[in-house]
Amino acid sequence: MSELQDISTLYLGAPDVARIVARKGLSACLADVAARIGQDFLRWPAFDKSARVASHSKDGVIELMPVADDALYAFKYVNGHPKNPIAGLPTVMAFGVLAEVATGAPLLLAELTLATAIRTAAMSAVAARALARPDSRTMALIGNGAQSEFQALAFRDLLGITTLRLFDTDARATDKLMRNLHGQGLALLPCASTADAVRGADIVTTITADKTLATILTPDMIAPGMHLNAVGGDCPGKTELHPEVLRRATVFVEHAPQTRIEGDLQQMPADFPVTELWQVLSSQRPGRADAAQVTVFDSVGFALEDYSTLCFLRDAAEEFGIGESLQLVPQMADPKNLFGVLGRSADGSARTEQLQRA
Repeated sequence: MSELQDISTLYLGAPDVARIVARKGLSACLADVAARIGQDFLRWPAFDKSARVASHSKDGVIELMPVADDALYAFKYVNGHPKNPIAGLPTVMAFGVLAEVATGAPLLLAELTLATAIRTAAMSAVAARALARPDSRTMALIGNGAQSEFQALAFRDLLGITTLRLFDTDARATDKLMRNLHGQGLALLPCASTADAVRGADIVTTITADKTLATILTPDMIAPGMHLNAVGGDCPGKTELHPEVLRRATVFVEHAPQTRIEGDLQQMPADFPVTELWQVLSSQRPGRADAAQVTVFDSVGFALEDYSTLCFLRDAAEEFGIGESLQLVPQMADPKNLFGVLGRSADGSARTEQLQRA
């Protein structure tokens, strides 16, 4: 018989993740996750990477996003269903797992809906710090839904953005954003259209939700020196940028094989030139060349960012003593006797091996 091993899993539900953010403060969470993403992108070759596995329907998409280094394996389950708010459900819902590569034991099971909003905003800021003009102070925010406040605060804290020019086809979303960001040190300017919002902006962030081949930004809206943070075009059949915007810009991506299928890049030929952001962060490739250059970060979300976020949650939960222990995996005195977990009593009813030992 082997010694009984404790393979309990730390569980962080939605209230636990909210408590972590409340204890640390949202600004500190954004900064910490951004720092971890930057550090992990510098280790890019150390990770086993693949494009996410997606199941598409007429209503949305459900995805699994895996990644691993030689110590930890991570995956995220996430959906994207634009019509969900009509039914009182979030457009995006997510959870993730962090496991030990050496044994496969699940170490952490965590709700990731709130954390995904934080990591997406943190990723945008990491890219913009590398690609936008350092003197950028005004950002247009096109799409004012669930992700918008996180983007706004990440760019305020990590890039020094002071003014937001806001537009959403649903005016109630803009009203909601303005209520949530009141008193947060940002000048908030509601605009009548996308063209109005991008006028005078140094950075343009697009985070629209509709699963359509849309054209949110057209070439006539783009001014020299802009940085475009294209977040909403994140699955096949969903775009935000006119193809000519991409042709006139220098385009940066997370993981090119995934972005060519899912991002605004899906509109372009397979040999359209792009640079993976890790190459810029590690100084292997140049980022912005001059103040007049137009740069695009075609962001679709990559599993390495979720790895960084799960590690952040694990460490924060340990720091604050948040979360509970779950037994997701059977614990057996004899690891080869899984059937013994079902042990039978004299009357034939099922009993656990632990009860038999007791």
